[in-house]
Amino acid sequence: MSELERRYHRLLRAYPAGYRRARGAEIVGTYLDLAGPGRRWPSPADAADLLRGGLRQRLRAAGAADLIPGVRLAAVLAFFTATALAAVWSVLELHPPLAEWGMPSAGPFVSLGIGVWAAWLLAAVVHVAAPGRWTRRAVALALLSTVAVVPVADLAGLPRPPLFVLLPQIGLGLVAFGLPDRLAVSVRAAPLLAVAAAGLAGVDLLPRNDVGRYYGSYYGWTAQQILPGAAVVLLVVVLLLGTGLALRADQRGGWALLVLLTPVGLLSLHILAGMADGLLNGAPQPGWSALAATAVVVGLAGPALLPLTIALRKRRREPGPAGTGDRCPTCGRTAESAP
Repeated sequence: MSELERRYHRLLRAYPAGYRRARGAEIVGTYLDLAGPGRRWPSPADAADLLRGGLRQRLRAAGAADLIPGVRLAAVLAFFTATALAAVWSVLELHPPLAEWGMPSAGPFVSLGIGVWAAWLLAAVVHVAAPGRWTRRAVALALLSTVAVVPVADLAGLPRPPLFVLLPQIGLGLVAFGLPDRLAVSVRAAPLLAVAAAGLAGVDLLPRNDVGRYYGSYYGWTAQQILPGAAVVLLVVVLLLGTGLALRADQRGGWALLVLLTPVGLLSLHILAGMADGLLNGAPQPGWSALAATAVVVGLAGPALLPLTIALRKRRREPGPAGTGDRCPTCGRTAESAP
């Protein structure tokens, strides 16, 4: 066995054992036939293809073959939400404090967040023109901007959006990486329509006096109303879609809900932390320690539910102690249930 073949076999461990026994030699042989002369390592594209194929087969064997379509649905909804929020925050950034107040600002904007929101709006434009790889690159740039604004603002001594505004954007952006490569033009254009509507809503949310505009932008009532409102809208949309799909025996909506639980939790951070930290004057006013602890719990609990659900689905599909045959490595059916 050559070194290249051995390395392909190592990558083949991504597949379930039964699938490797049935199809492993055929798969490795195909990749070896296509490999160029003198190659010693699998190409990055081959490695990614094998890992993706292994993940699909493991999900299929666990009865979760509809997880990947569910992730794509969640990615579309997360991208719509992230770009709409960016439009609202962009409007609020356009009203910095007056110079005579002596309050910090980033030139003509409230904070350096204007660069972050511009990157997200750029991603919405790229999504219309070039879905797929270029959109994912635009989302990666927007995510990088969202994370980098914290150290950059500290180094520059300039204000930035608070963490409870940035964290939901990061959660939504990570889910948005699963955007499908092919979507109808009307669906691709939907984020731009959401951006326009959200921008107009942001104008209406602004208080009418200069002091209110500054303090209502991020740190006051505005953000604490917009974020939970976005969480409710996102949750209602995914529940309605999930119910409609479930009526057709399509479980994508359920998986999308599981994937979106973390972004929804981060959007509701003030409310969830307020429940843990007590209520002040009838509204949640949690301290920073409660916000941080809640963010950690949400960030860990949401992703943990996904493998737990997959494990439960797999356990339900396991054959009984008797009367069931071996499972097909390709479709997951037992020999006795196969047509």
